[in-house]
Amino acid sequence: MQIKHLIIFSLVGIAVLLAFNIINDYQRDKDREMALNSATSEQSTTGTQVSDPSSSNNIANKPLGEQPKAILDDATAKIDQAQQTDQARLVQMDDAAK
Repeated sequence: MQIKHLIIFSLVGIAVLLAFNIINDYQRDKDREMALNSATSEQSTTGTQVSDPSSSNNIANKPLGEQPKAILDDATAKIDQAQQTDQARLVQMDDAAK
């Protein structure tokens, strides 16, 4: 195989990989947008509250002795919220399957 054929083959391979990455990134962004839209509409229909993003600031303002408990309470609240959302999704999927 001559060197010019090898160079051409490499350039074609690079172009194919570049096109694949561009298409893959576009599809991933599209999927993310769909997931975000469905999650937003699902939260509004199920009535779950989104935790306050400034809660980490509230934890930092607490005395040092109360911070670990506040962190655990915040994490527990987020886990409970996620479980409620999962349960709501399961119920919706069960209703859609019937």
